[in-house]
Amino acid sequence: MLFTTSTFIVLFLPATLVGYFLLGRRSPGAAAAWLFAASLFFYGYWMPQFTLLLLASIAANFVFGMRIGAAHRAGTRVGPYRAATLWLVAGVTFDLGLLGYFKYANFFVDNVSALLGTEWRIGEVILPIGISFYTFTQIAFLVDTWYGKVNEYRPVHYGLFVTYFPHLVAGPVLHHAQMMPQFANPAVYRFDAANFFGGVVIFGIGLFKKVVLADGVAPYADAVFTPVDAGNLPGTEEAWLAALAYTLQLYFDFSGYSDMAIGLSWMFNIRLPYNFDSPYKATSISDFWRRWHISLSTFLRDYLYIALGGNRKGPVRRYLNLAATMVLGGLWHGASWSFVLWGALHGAYLMVNHAFRGAVERLGWQAALDGSRAFTTLAWALTMLSAIVAWVFFRAETLPGALRMLEAMSGQGAGVADAGQLLWNAGLAASVGWGWIAALGALAVWAPNSNRIGEHVLAAFAQRDERWAFWGVAGLVGTLFVALVNNARDSVSAFIYFNF
Repeated sequence: MLFTTSTFIVLFLPATLVGYFLLGRRSPGAAAAWLFAASLFFYGYWMPQFTLLLLASIAANFVFGMRIGAAHRAGTRVGPYRAATLWLVAGVTFDLGLLGYFKYANFFVDNVSALLGTEWRIGEVILPIGISFYTFTQIAFLVDTWYGKVNEYRPVHYGLFVTYFPHLVAGPVLHHAQMMPQFANPAVYRFDAANFFGGVVIFGIGLFKKVVLADGVAPYADAVFTPVDAGNLPGTEEAWLAALAYTLQLYFDFSGYSDMAIGLSWMFNIRLPYNFDSPYKATSISDFWRRWHISLSTFLRDYLYIALGGNRKGPVRRYLNLAATMVLGGLWHGASWSFVLWGALHGAYLMVNHAFRGAVERLGWQAALDGSRAFTTLAWALTMLSAIVAWVFFRAETLPGALRMLEAMSGQGAGVADAGQLLWNAGLAASVGWGWIAALGALAVWAPNSNRIGEHVLAAFAQRDERWAFWGVAGLVGTLFVALVNNARDSVSAFIYFNF
């Protein structure tokens, strides 16, 4: 079930909200169980065959977590902590084993077969939607339990923490400490008009981002990337147009999903962490990763980069840790060498960035450069160029396709007679595509961040500002209108990150 469909907006969401708040008036536990059941239905509506896998994963991780916690509570002797560590290793191995089979088995077998020249095949393994996200969420829970940060083990709350439908299939990656205290608070099960209408407004903003902006510019990326993956060489202009179109499509698609998830959660009086902070305003690649897919970059930093040693073992080890973290982060996105190269590129970018900043600090130039508008503009342009080049690998279905795109972008595109042919074949005009890119680029770089808009709207509703009724009604009407427009289309596009 997609957030953008009338089935979700008109049927599932109202029914879930009504049941949640009616039960919440009598029993917070029953309301939590209702939301847990609704989240399972939401997941199973799309892929019922994998609901049992999800439940098995939840049950196993809950048991692992209880065992780890029990070992910690047994005392401070060596034995209990050794047992806790063994249970942690067992739990993480279980999670990575499931993820590895469903996400990487075909990739591994295909590459081994190609290397050995064999025809070894295991059949097509279908990727369950959301497995990457709920696996990382549960690994974080196990590690937090091992560190002694988990104090609650209610099965319903844990199941709801993992399956909570706004984040289940495409994030953000949640931490136990962010959610479990909220589920234990009886106040979240009581209707709050300010939170509800504030959530409607943010949900509407995310819906507009996805249905109008991301889906509007998507054809200009698809019209070029798809035939290029099939072997065509694009013209230089259309290669750049497609790369920029995808750069903006991905941002508005995924940040739109995140806004919708945050807005939905506000309706239920639950706060999710922000996942985007205007990443295309970044002036360095480090700044970019502090703003892009914040929950994933935080997970990679806390549970992988720091676990590998972080920056505690000298500059060489630091750079190796950065590279390993980003390569594994790329592989997390998909079983493809293109994703590995995307991660490796960002690892290289981060190494160069840290080396440059270190040199600037040693020379005492940091204050002067940070205060220079020309340097800031140049740094922003270089950051964007680096991100766009990397997005080509992220979007291309094949490695040769990505290389053909970069070849065309470097000025070695199709000849004059064939320039623009791919867009023409799709019935698209380059001038219209550039218009989309200019408009969306301006929004991405200069418009206020939706997180800030949401906080202002929520504050206005909470204070019963005279505008709160207008914004509440406008949010409801606008959301329903965009949903109806989306429902009238021939087909409804899924969110890009559903594939990961």
